[in-house]
Amino acid sequence: MPHRVGIASRCRAVAAPAGPPPPGVAERPEADVVVIGSGLGGLCCAGLLARYGQDVVVLESHDRPGGAAHSFDVKGFHFDSGPSLFSGFQSRGPQANPLAQVLDALGESVPCASYDSWMVHVPEGQFESRIGPTDFLKVTTLCLYQDALVIVVIFFLQDLETYVGLDATREWQKLLYQKRSQDAVIPISAAAMALPPLSIRGDLGILSTAAGRYAPSLLQSLIKMGPRGALGATKLLRPFSEIVDSLELKNPFVRNWIDLLCFLLAGVKSDSALSAEMVYMFAEWYKPGCKLEYPLGGSGAIIDALVRGIEKFGGRLALNSHVEKILIENGRAVGVKLRGGQESDKQSRLLSNSR
Repeated sequence: MPHRVGIASRCRAVAAPAGPPPPGVAERPEADVVVIGSGLGGLCCAGLLARYGQDVVVLESHDRPGGAAHSFDVKGFHFDSGPSLFSGFQSRGPQANPLAQVLDALGESVPCASYDSWMVHVPEGQFESRIGPTDFLKVTTLCLYQDALVIVVIFFLQDLETYVGLDATREWQKLLYQKRSQDAVIPISAAAMALPPLSIRGDLGILSTAAGRYAPSLLQSLIKMGPRGALGATKLLRPFSEIVDSLELKNPFVRNWIDLLCFLLAGVKSDSALSAEMVYMFAEWYKPGCKLEYPLGGSGAIIDALVRGIEKFGGRLALNSHVEKILIENGRAVGVKLRGGQESDKQSRLLSNSR
């Protein structure tokens, strides 16, 4: 979802006469909204703005769109550069994948193949990773947590124990559920699951987008969790690495595996992945009947669909358009300067999805 998107004062993206525009810049650079970066967040933002009547241009430094989610081909083989664990593209309603909701609003869809396991090749060995409460798990128990019956999957993964050791297995169990701990995934998952995925964000804006609209269900979950549980739930707005550190997980394989899952889900490591997103996905993965979905054509197929949606509603994408500097006046962002020297005027809104 959108990553570090900021809105500034109005600025108009008009190429200045200082030099020719970079290759790939849209023919009509004027826009109501200038979006910097064509990652998933930038494209979703631009698509929805275009859908609701805004004139939008997306400025992308690379020669292809997608950011961390772009795809590329080498000698006939297709590769994803970032996130590749997806689910919920076929779902609808408040609990649907936010990306699926954006595509639906744009009148686009992405065909997917469903699966519930994948092969893992690591230095320690090769094993099959599964989701869902299957017999691949050695133990599944029911426990009563603060008057709420939840399925706690004690993840004694046979291959984890075989290739890494019992210590790693214990730490994985500790991550999912640890008695008297409010930092483990299961205890705080109730708060994450009480909110629709689209409302989850990593700043105080969640007070308006989530708590204001979904206060009853959120309050009910926090009451069931108790005071300590509610306090632990505040970590949902922090990086997932803070939960990992608070549980004192030391095993190198476990920490690397967590970083890998964060990257496959969000394109970043655990120190940049939002805890709410990771906790939600962990809880979602072990529900009965849960499936993952791989877009046919890879993550690039998602990017292509978003670009089609933007262009369908009159938005534009300008590749090879590196934003060298965000122009600041009186403490506010008022425009951009491109690598070729072009500067925007000060008439449209500016949104930055860059890192």
